[in-house]
Parts: sequence; C-alpha cells; structure tokens
Amino acid sequence: MRAAMRPLPLLALAAALTASPALAEGPKVVASIKPVHSLVAAVMEGVAEPALIVRGAASPHTYAMKPSDAKALAAADLVFWIGPELEGFLDKPVTANAKKATSVTLLEAPGVTLLDAREGGAWEAHDHGHEHKHDHDHKHAHEDEHGHDEVNTHIWLSPANARAMVAAIAEALSAKDPANAAAYTANAERTARSIDALDAELKAALAPVAGKPFVVFHDAYQYFEAQYGLNGVGAITVNPERRPSAKRLSEIRAKIGGLGAACVFAEPQFEPALVNTIVEGTPAKKGVLDPEGADLKDGPGLYPALMRNIAASLKECLGS
Repeated sequence: MRAAMRPLPLLALAAALTASPALAEGPKVVASIKPVHSLVAAVMEGVAEPALIVRGAASPHTYAMKPSDAKALAAADLVFWIGPELEGFLDKPVTANAKKATSVTLLEAPGVTLLDAREGGAWEAHDHGHEHKHDHDHKHAHEDEHGHDEVNTHIWLSPANARAMVAAIAEALSAKDPANAAAYTANAERTARSIDALDAELKAALAPVAGKPFVVFHDAYQYFEAQYGLNGVGAITVNPERRPSAKRLSEIRAKIGGLGAACVFAEPQFEPALVNTIVEGTPAKKGVLDPEGADLKDGPGLYPALMRNIAASLKECLGS
C-alpha cells in the first residue's frame, strides 16, 4: 500500500510560490490627461498603474501645476502627453522636473493623422499669439497651399489615431522596461482590437444623425466628425482659456439660424451659461459634449466610455 502524501512544509510551499513566473515591477509612468491616461493604463494593465496629472473635471486648457504633480514628474521614468500644443502647462515642467524621464509626445507618434485647425466663417480665427506651432513631419488631411501649421490637438477622438497612440505607448514602455515587453505587446494588441470593435459600433449608432448640423463650445471634435460623417458647422470659441467676446456670441447666435444648427453643445469643464445665452430665442436645442471624460472613472475603461458618451449625446440631441 502506498504511503499517504505528506503536505509540503511551509517553507517549501513559500519557495514554490516564489518560483512561479511573475511580471517584473513596472516603471513609474505619468500621463497628462484622462484619455491619454486611459490608453496608457490599458497597455500597462497587469504590470503597473500610471499616475494622472489633470484629474476630475479639470481642463488642460486652464490647468495649473500642483506640487504633487512636480513630485510625480520628478519620480517618473516615462511621461506621456499630447504635446505643448495642448498641455502648455507641462512644457517647462517636463524639462525642469522630469529630468530622468523619457518624454513621449503623442502628437508626434508614427501613424497619427493630424487635421488643421478650422478657421473662417463660424470657426473663429485663431489668435496666433497664443498658439504653439509644430514642425514635425506628419500627413495632414487638410494642409493648405500656404503650409498652414496649426493643428487640432484632440487626436484621441479618432479611433485610428488612438490605435497609433497605443502602438507608440507600447513601444516606449517596452524600450524602457524590456522585462515586461511581452505584456505590453499583448495588452496593446487587445486594446487595438477593442478600439476596432468600438469604431464599428459607433459608426452604426451615428449613421442616423450623420450630416445634421450642430455647433460646439470649442473645436475639439473634428476628428470624431471626420470619422463618422458628422456636420459640425461652428464653435463658440477657439480658445477655452478666454471667454468669447459679446460680439462673438452675437455672431454665433445670428448664424445659428442661417447654418441650420439643430443643437448647440456645451462642455462640462466650462461655463454652460454661454450656451444658454446663444440658443435663447432660436430653434436650436442644448446638449453637452465632453472630449476628456470629466465625470468618468480613470482607467482603461475611460476611453471607450468617453467615445460612447459623445456618440450618445450627439444622437440624443440631433435625433430628437
């Protein structure tokens, strides 16, 4: 008769568990805004969690650095941000505070397609004294004959750009942390597939309202419009850092009728009273669009939730 198996001694059991394959400790990573943080968190899932600078309903257009942000940058191995064209508040701190970190500006990521900022008519002319320039090589969907080089920086609202951002994030993480490269690659591939599925879902959902005209608070949605055949016809302001003039508000209000705008959309980060003033006495309805996920929980699930929320708000206002 065979002897009964004796349980492993506690020390031997602990040694066996310790010998099990495990992911190496990940790098310290900082992401600038919630959509970027979401994509980075998706690629880092199971390895480590990135820190986030612009939290809650704060906007990168008006954000001021805190001591805790400077501390996070000083400890960072990698910093992911769109670039100084959007997060101007980070331009100097990335150099001054994140001295040991690799800075990854996703506006320059391979495969990202940039759209020129819209001007003229209901799209307010840009104040060139307050805009950053870009001089890197990118394909522009609307590059004009004068070499106009101001771009719309809300690149994450294009699913194709989001996939390119995920690839760049995985590459930078793998270069910094080769021990976890396989995990980053697998996560990036899974995230890209989920973005493809999300894109197909949103195309079907938005098809009934494609072409219906609307006005936005600021021109953040051009990539989303281009992807889904939507018809944004104007913006209340080009620079959310400054309140639009009374003249500008009067011009937009007068143009709503001529443009046939069915809806005017506010943003949760900025004063909704402006939209109330503009739509008063017009047939246009009010809605809210959020390009950054002000009320959404940080993490990998924020990006798909953000995109679905924008689609739902557009469909609700334009389809009713």
